[in-house]
Amino acid sequence: MSNPPTERRQPQADRRRRGRRASDQRIATTKFPPATRHFGQLKAARSQCSLHEICLPAGVDMLDLARIDQLTQKRQRVLRHQTLYKAGDPFHSIYAVRAGFFKTEGGMGDGRDQITGFQMAGELIGLDGISSGRHACSAVALEDSEVCIILFTEMEALARAVPALQRSLHRLMSREMVQDHKLLALLGNGTAEERITAFLIDLSKRLSQRGYASSEFVLRMTREEIGRHLGLTLETVSRTLSRLQRQGTIRVQQRLVRIVDPEALAERVPA
Repeated sequence: MSNPPTERRQPQADRRRRGRRASDQRIATTKFPPATRHFGQLKAARSQCSLHEICLPAGVDMLDLARIDQLTQKRQRVLRHQTLYKAGDPFHSIYAVRAGFFKTEGGMGDGRDQITGFQMAGELIGLDGISSGRHACSAVALEDSEVCIILFTEMEALARAVPALQRSLHRLMSREMVQDHKLLALLGNGTAEERITAFLIDLSKRLSQRGYASSEFVLRMTREEIGRHLGLTLETVSRTLSRLQRQGTIRVQQRLVRIVDPEALAERVPA
């Protein structure tokens, strides 16, 4: 004798209920960004990244970290000598250097190009376009590099919602302004030796802040580019480096620089 029809339909109903429960579980697991389910792993990864000061500001919570992580997902490779953006280009984004080295340069009134700065992994570039809506200088890769592209409108909106990110951005922008002020003061009053010494000390400190060796490093820029940054000729840069080496404060082998006596080197920079 065959089973009643209701008994034959019961397994099908159970399968439909199990299917609905599985579907509900899948929907539940996709309501939150993946980062919120792996907060420890994401925080650890960001703490080791050269951009941790931007991507992992102090006091950020789980949900805010996930939102910041989404903000810095878009990346771009920039090969050596390629231009990331040019002076006059519309301003839309700022760029966090993830790997590599850049120079920023702009035209002077007499037709010459002034190198306004050198940016390494962990630093921001593109801030020059905030005020006017167009970039005031060009950014060129000194070696194969990678940047995180951060849309400025999105960052502004997120910074208003995440106070820790806003404080971190203000601190980074303030640091940029202080560095620019020091450079202008040095160009206006410093001797060639003071300019070169201050440049090496500043580069050493920035490398140290990002976990790199501060007493021995490779110059990613040429001596001619250092001169264009400090308002010196190529010959003056080379002579000054040679003189500092004779005095025993540094050792120079092509682009490799080793700071032998950091205290003596610091004494050459005006307070």
